[in-house]
Amino acid sequence: MTPLVEQSVFEAVSSQIPKLISERVVGSVSAIRGMTIAAIGLPVPIGARCLIRPRAGAAVEAEVVGLRDTQAILSAFCEPNGVSPGDPVECLPSAAQARVGFDLLGRVIDGRGCPLDHAVAPLLNLRYPLYRDAPAPFERARIDQPLSLGVRSIDALLTAGRGQRLGIFAGTGVGKSVLMGTICRHTSADVNVIALIGERGREVGDFVRTQLGPDGLARSVVIACTSDEAPTLRVSACFLATAIAEFFRDQNLNVLLMMDSITRLAMAQRQIGLAAGEAPTSKGYPPSVYSLLPRLLERAGRTHSGSITGVYTVLVEGDDIGEPLADAVRGILDGHIWLSRSLAARGHYPAVDVLNSISRVMDDVVDEPHLAASAAVRRVLATWSEIEDLVSIGAYVKGANAEYDTAVRTRDAVQAFLRQPRGKGCTLEQTRAELLALGARIQKAE
Repeated sequence: MTPLVEQSVFEAVSSQIPKLISERVVGSVSAIRGMTIAAIGLPVPIGARCLIRPRAGAAVEAEVVGLRDTQAILSAFCEPNGVSPGDPVECLPSAAQARVGFDLLGRVIDGRGCPLDHAVAPLLNLRYPLYRDAPAPFERARIDQPLSLGVRSIDALLTAGRGQRLGIFAGTGVGKSVLMGTICRHTSADVNVIALIGERGREVGDFVRTQLGPDGLARSVVIACTSDEAPTLRVSACFLATAIAEFFRDQNLNVLLMMDSITRLAMAQRQIGLAAGEAPTSKGYPPSVYSLLPRLLERAGRTHSGSITGVYTVLVEGDDIGEPLADAVRGILDGHIWLSRSLAARGHYPAVDVLNSISRVMDDVVDEPHLAASAAVRRVLATWSEIEDLVSIGAYVKGANAEYDTAVRTRDAVQAFLRQPRGKGCTLEQTRAELLALGARIQKAE
């Protein structure tokens, strides 16, 4: 290459440098209310990350969540101790990003991506955007392959597909955490990404040590953001978990993304929205909650490079599956699993209420014999729910109805099939073989 050509290349590259260096945007604090900070002279968009530099104390990171007249409304990531009016607020030049890489496997991190397990910080050279659009409809591959979750009642009667989004709906104390641990240990997915949002600090360690265990943790990434963290950080942790799952998906892997819970995400966004001046609507949730849900949940799915199967727990208030938030989430997802308190009270684990649960992709991922056997089991369960009171009071008369007779004869076998020892997993092949045998037994009883 001649010196003249070298000089022209240098000039072409150097001319782009001013465009790469963003202008420094600095405003100042004008008001503080709890975790919400108003700043003036800060012309930045919603979603921008900022750094507040108090005169005394450590810098406070915050995110712009609203605009009011000439003020930018920021929500702090931690308690804004030491912040006072007039303190400078600097807009960070880059968009919010997640540090990703294979070094995350086996690690427990917080909502900022920092390690919580007292080990050396993982070496992460790649960055993924925290907030991005979901894959376009025609970029999504068809869901036509099953994904084993290791739970017999789910794999047999509510079979999940790679790239499906399932919701686990339950009240408090119904065995949700134990079920999550079983799924994480025994799923056929390549990688687990587990987001624990708004949990008690004690429960995070218990889940990792007892429910997940060393074997489950080895192929998992755990993102924990406890209930004492700022609401903005809790929301950000959900997007961090999704971005990490997207990285593994882009490596041609099948990822299981588990998020516990969507309800606590909605509560955190409610705090942010109300502090920013939004009007409360249904159940006190502002409109931003209902717009946030599809932006997050739609990012899971199957693409031509890999898949993210999303399993999202919803803590149902008063065991009412029809309450507004649960109804909104159920309308977005591809299926829902309802955990019954009455089953849990009888010691039935897992407490999956099959008749009130559905997988919208099951017909596409299993064969006809599997579907037929599943339908037979459902018929027995539905018939038994009709006659249970008659049997209990001794009013059932044998021979009066053929369907009733079949339900009475096979009910114990169906219940034994739906029960599973805690912590024990089943492969999809084992589950299918046992289901077909049960279906043949029901057919014979008919």
